[in-house]
Amino acid sequence: MLDNPDLRAPIAMSLGAIAGALTRYYLGQWVTQSIDSSIPLGTLVINLSGCWLMGFITTLATRRILTSPDILLLITTGFLGSYTTFSSYELEAAELFEANVESDYLSGLNGDLLYWIGSPLLGLSSCLVGVGCARIISLSRPLD
Repeated sequence: MLDNPDLRAPIAMSLGAIAGALTRYYLGQWVTQSIDSSIPLGTLVINLSGCWLMGFITTLATRRILTSPDILLLITTGFLGSYTTFSSYELEAAELFEANVESDYLSGLNGDLLYWIGSPLLGLSSCLVGVGCARIISLSRPLD
């Protein structure tokens, strides 16, 4: 059964997705319970670490250090696809916006703007740092 690549890919993605969703849930809960914040730090931590991992893993793959297509699917499409939470980020940003509309708008806006603007910028930065880390690691290994 696992000799068939048509079956290995969906199995790899499914196993990665289960692990990613569970990691996302428990890590998000832990961060939220550990750190009192007006912004959803659990989602931010998950998205930034996911961006870093995506940059790191895909760079290792392009430099032929990570060569198994099944492992790459398991990590990127499966694990990171269910671990990162762009839809949660959007929902929480909308909830923050709604809360500010209903209350004193300007009092909470600064932190919310930081979250709204900072999340995508920090995500891109995290991805680039992951790429850089993988490039440093791969310097000792020549390209094939």
